Amino acid sequence: MNWSEPANTMDFIPTPTSFNDDEPLIDLTSDAYFMGQAMRQALKAYEAEEVPIGAVIVRGGRIIARAANQVETLQDATAHAEMLAITQAENALGDWRLNDCDLYVTKEPCPMCAGALVHARLRRVIFGCHDPRGGAAGGLLNILRMPGLNHQCEITGGVLGEESGRLLKAFFGERRRSAVE
Repeated sequence: MNWSEPANTMDFIPTPTSFNDDEPLIDLTSDAYFMGQAMRQALKAYEAEEVPIGAVIVRGGRIIARAANQVETLQDATAHAEMLAITQAENALGDWRLNDCDLYVTKEPCPMCAGALVHARLRRVIFGCHDPRGGAAGGLLNILRMPGLNHQCEITGGVLGEESGRLLKAFFGERRRSAVE
């Protein structure tokens, strides 16, 4: 992939391999569906030469916030997809408490984002690929379930994890190749 060429969306968005007549073709309430929406945000970040992480926040089966990493664009170390999505959701609801909301993010949240998720009191955090070296949802540590904190989030990891991981590997592979040239 070249930076001058947009990423091929189909390389990172899963496609069904078989259909069962008893199941709907698209389940608009499934974790995979909402993670697919987060992947769309990650692709926007990729195209903007940002680390390709995307997030959406869902309340009552509806997306109320969408964000992609914008650290480089905004020159702001806190402009992670999760942080931007939290702010959007708080504005949409007119409240900083997101108790009945779920966050879908393409990579396991870092400690900064995990702390914000706990403080905003999200009900559930669903992430794509695991981050054993820096993740704070069970990878390196688990801030989201830390017993001493005033809130704990439910965690589901690995949803579209392979696709999320491929996108990150493609991004960093391109960065390494560009640095050598």
